Amino acid sequence: MKTTCLTKWLCFKPTDSLKGFGLILLSAVIAGCSQAKPEKIVILGSNTIGEELAPLLVAEYRKEHPAIAVEMEFKGTSYGMGALMVSRCDIAAASREATTNEITLAKARGIEFDDHIIGAYDVTVIVNAGSPLTDLTKEQVRNLFTGATANWKDVGGPDAPVNLYIRHPISGTHLGFRELAMENKPYAINVKTFTNYTEIVQSVAQDPHGIGYSTIPLASKPGVKAISIGGVAPTVEAVNKGLYPYARVLRLYTDKLNSTPAARAFIDFVESERGQALVNQLGFAPRP
Repeated sequence: MKTTCLTKWLCFKPTDSLKGFGLILLSAVIAGCSQAKPEKIVILGSNTIGEELAPLLVAEYRKEHPAIAVEMEFKGTSYGMGALMVSRCDIAAASREATTNEITLAKARGIEFDDHIIGAYDVTVIVNAGSPLTDLTKEQVRNLFTGATANWKDVGGPDAPVNLYIRHPISGTHLGFRELAMENKPYAINVKTFTNYTEIVQSVAQDPHGIGYSTIPLASKPGVKAISIGGVAPTVEAVNKGLYPYARVLRLYTDKLNSTPAARAFIDFVESERGQALVNQLGFAPRP
């Protein structure tokens, strides 16, 4: 009688005494083989994206794709780009373009970056609605927030002390604004810090001599007004055209030749109408 082999470790002759056992065992083997490992997406990189935006996008995406596991870690754009180059992540979150050096190193490893723009990070300078100021230069903003300018009269305002309201040092925006507007110089010593933009807006609205920063939507709240920088008003259009200075385009990079279906599906969601609504909800400028 011919021997039947189900696997390398299971061979038997289908005698009557083994038929029942063989069918049961065969069913178990087939069932075990059909259980695929759950899909996982690894996202590493930018603190700006990782602070609030990525967790929100992932949480909403998993409501419709609960079987997808997502691992995230945010230690800066360079960290994510480096991880992508050595296949340690599926998606590198970036708040800048890939550098020439990164592109060269990636090509040497057989990797071609695929750049997916998902929106833009922007910070709007705000003052009390009663302030006579409507426009500041980048140099004036830098000097105000570093403390080099401590009286409003030095920038065309009243003879009064400048009161600064900023994000707490643990936030990505604390560092982001320093990089964008302050040439990485330290903040002035006498500042008041807050864990969110809403509290900054409320404080500036109550202080005739206050200045702080917020998102574009919050800058239209009662009691405050947005300041133009070098004649450029903070608008989504100005941000997307690259005209407003305190903004960065946000990107998700993948390996064009080896991106996974799960990673591509997630990026499609982020670029969709629903995903862009979430980007806008957190005060980021949606992609053009």
